Amino acid sequence: MEKKLGLAALTALVLSSMLGAGVFSLPQNMAEVASPAALLIGWAITGAGILLLALAMLFLTRLRPDLDGGIFTYAREGFGELVGFCSAWGYWLCAVIANVSYLVIVFSALSFFTDTPQLRLFGDGNTWQAIVGASVLLWVVHFLVLRGVQTAASINLAATLAKLLPLGLFVVLAAIAFRLPTFTLDFTGVDLGVPVWEQVKNTMLITLWVFIGVEGAVVVSARARHKKDVGMATLLAVLAALAVYLLVTLLSLGVLARPELAQMRNPSMAGLMVQMMGPWGEVIIAAGLIVSVCGAYLSWTIMAAEVPLLAAQYKAFPRLFARQNARNAPSASLWLTNISVQICLVLIWATGSDYNTLLTIASEMILVPYFLVGAYLLKIAKRPLHQAIAVGACIYGLWLLYASGPMHLLLSVVLYAPGVVFFLYARRTHVDNVALKGQEKIVIGLLLIAALPATWMLVR
Repeated sequence: MEKKLGLAALTALVLSSMLGAGVFSLPQNMAEVASPAALLIGWAITGAGILLLALAMLFLTRLRPDLDGGIFTYAREGFGELVGFCSAWGYWLCAVIANVSYLVIVFSALSFFTDTPQLRLFGDGNTWQAIVGASVLLWVVHFLVLRGVQTAASINLAATLAKLLPLGLFVVLAAIAFRLPTFTLDFTGVDLGVPVWEQVKNTMLITLWVFIGVEGAVVVSARARHKKDVGMATLLAVLAALAVYLLVTLLSLGVLARPELAQMRNPSMAGLMVQMMGPWGEVIIAAGLIVSVCGAYLSWTIMAAEVPLLAAQYKAFPRLFARQNARNAPSASLWLTNISVQICLVLIWATGSDYNTLLTIASEMILVPYFLVGAYLLKIAKRPLHQAIAVGACIYGLWLLYASGPMHLLLSVVLYAPGVVFFLYARRTHVDNVALKGQEKIVIGLLLIAALPATWMLVR
């Protein structure tokens, strides 16, 4: 019998999937584009928006406890089979590409300990040695998750606590070293030559990505011990992540002046730690980064495998992917996910290419499901409080799509188009194969037509 996930395991899953590599580069990333004044406004907007999204998920888990899988089932229930499939397909692809990036980052961080000016062993995570190491880690985690999601989640809980240690140490040291005159120097960013509101918009492009993973508990809600824990875990993890991000970015600006911070190499937290505690600071942050990314990778592997399983159970993915092993692990969808990750790793090594564009486009695909969460709550909400939260979550979802750039949304059609073929094949694999509705045919036609100019733009 499968053991279910409790509140602590669910909270750790969400927190670990959000706290990946990005937090270690936040000081430099933020200082490069924004003044302290813009940062305060930017985090206020992001904090309010992400809390609205977390509350929307919390209310949906209470209003529709029968719907497992959240991100996919909310879209399907509210807006039809095809929209539900696109939500699942986009989310799964984003998770696959995110997992590739985590594996590359782990070995890029390990190069801190192994590489010298004379020896380039792991480099930027794309040498053949790094790809071999990443492949070993990929399949170790694969067989770990096959032992049961509860086992993997327990290890993730330990990894989450471990990654909070270097972050906690950084916050304590930064609070001691904080100087208010340093923080208030050029408070509105005159030196940047950019209006405060434009600076705020630029921070959105960074804060946008650090909260991806907020939906973790909702995705694995079928494995929760108590359904009410799902929404609570989401809210607790968001509050914890928001506190970490705020402390890291704002305290850093009181340790070093913004122009100096903006010039630091990433992970910039390591450079700050060297200033505050000497050479050991860099070692602590490099080790923290590796633990943090491994934890995030484990969380995302669990989430990535859950989506095809649920989609197959609802007949949106081929029937094969509904299979689970004796330990109730989503075995078929886990194989699909990790074979896809392995192919991407080989392609990175073979081409030596920069996958950042693909990562940005894939990340864009997760924003549409976020908007649909708010939209579905708006559709079923009866109480004024629920309606207000739904409207707020929808506005935030639209703002995210705008801030990340409409061009990337258009380019994401390139990744949706192959999914249409997958969707049509999935329909054929289920016994009660339902014919496409007229509306679905129109949407599929428009997607395939839009894919042609989008592909041309991507190639260019």
